[in-house]
Parts: sequence; structure tokens; C-alpha cells
Amino acid sequence: MAQAKTLTEKELKKVLIYISLRKHASRNRAMLLLTHWAGMRVGEVAALRIGDVVATDGSIKAEIRLSPEQTKGRHARTVFLGERLRKELAVYVATLKRPLPERPLFYTQKRSGFTANTLCQHFYHLYRQVGIDGASSHSGRRSFITNLANKGVGVRVLMALAGHRNIGTTQAYIDVNDAMQRAAVDLV
Repeated sequence: MAQAKTLTEKELKKVLIYISLRKHASRNRAMLLLTHWAGMRVGEVAALRIGDVVATDGSIKAEIRLSPEQTKGRHARTVFLGERLRKELAVYVATLKRPLPERPLFYTQKRSGFTANTLCQHFYHLYRQVGIDGASSHSGRRSFITNLANKGVGVRVLMALAGHRNIGTTQAYIDVNDAMQRAAVDLV
């Protein structure tokens, strides 16, 4: 099976513009950006509760502490949220009618919250409607890791941010491109 496409900044902007013109724009934007700007897996995003992201004072936490039940490998991990992402999440949380800590962070129209499968399908259809071939629910995570690698973040830091237990897994996520290779030879 081919790896999910990594998105360019231009492609991500195209998806975000498309989202902004549709129903549930703030919810869909927040879900997508958690994958692109925090490297979260779709299953982790679906498993989020309001209390995982919103502090008791109503502010957005700088770190999300995922329990083993919320992660793929059943290993607790911490997801760090940058300032831009915290602002995006604050916009979304402000739209919630009853933000009780134990409730799912993201709701569907038909049920209380997304499952990993329904969120995978949601992203698949979203990328397809925008016309980005090869993109899937894993594209945000791959884009996150590749973008940080392009900016010189070391593979051990990337491994920790991704919650991987094997450095080889992290290396497989990094999409090597011509720009990276040009920049590398210019270092000589």
C-alpha cells in the first residue's frame, strides 16, 4: 500500500479554504489542523475529550496528555500544541454549547462523537472533494513530520513528537524531495 501523500502549504491552504465554505467549518478545520500542526493520528483526534484540550479555567492547554486507550500503540504520550493551533482550538471550543470535560471534543451530526473509522472516511472524502490525489487521513501526520524534518528538526525529536517507539518508523514518514536535497548540498 502506498504511503499517504504529504501536502504542500499551498495544498493545505486549498483544503482550509474549501472547509471554510462548508458546514461545520470550525470543527473540520480544528480536526484537520490537529493532524497537520500536531501530528496526531486520526484515531487520537477522534478519541479526544473536551477535558483533554480545555483547562478548568477555559483556556486551551499547551499539551494534550493522551492515555494508553487513546493511542494506537497503547502507550501514553504527550502532544504539544503550538500557539497557532491553540488559537484555532479556542475558536472551535467557543462554538460548543455545553463544553463538559467528559464529552467528545468533536461531534458528528448523527452521533455523539467520531470514531477513528468515521473520521478516516471524513478526511478521505474531504481530500477527494478538494481534488488532492493520494491524500488520506494519514496525510496530515506525514506532512507534519516531513515539514519539521525540512526545517532541520532532528529525527529523535520527530520520533518523540510522533509517539513512535522505533526511529525507523519515523524515518519512513519523512518524504525526501528535491528541495531538501538541494538544501543539503548547499551546506557543503
